[in-house]
Amino acid sequence: MRMKQAAAALALAVFAGVGAWVALGTGAALAPESTFVLLDGSRQSSADLRGKVTLVNFWATSCTTCVAEMPELMATHQKYHAKGFETLAVAMSYDPPNYVVNFAQTRKLPFKVAIDNTGAVAKAWGDVSLTPTTYLVNKRGEIVKSYVGSPNFHDLHQLIEKLLAET
Repeated sequence: MRMKQAAAALALAVFAGVGAWVALGTGAALAPESTFVLLDGSRQSSADLRGKVTLVNFWATSCTTCVAEMPELMATHQKYHAKGFETLAVAMSYDPPNYVVNFAQTRKLPFKVAIDNTGAVAKAWGDVSLTPTTYLVNKRGEIVKSYVGSPNFHDLHQLIEKLLAET
């Protein structure tokens, strides 16, 4: 019974956090302003992603579901990247940076990988603590879908195609 209560409390906290981002009048949640530090040391901001449909995936090398979904994330990125789709994988603050670098290099991840050393990015995006947590952001910078756990990739692809077709 306690697990059900904890799960309900967590769900309410997540909804409350996402609700804080809701843009007045549109019903869409704005992606929070954040700066991502990429593996090569460069920085990318949320504002840099505007104009593209972007998948922001919070993950960890120690998360078996995260590791299992990576081939699907790679295939999704490769399928839609030329059409204006971006993928940004954000490694959690507890993930050792050398593990993240090794994972990205050995699996030849085709998308940008950031390390959230301080936990500030995860905090800004709704205090993310469960991995994988994934957000799909439209060209206007609005979060249109979020997933805790692995998404249904067939449904995700349909939504990406719809968002890419929007002007």
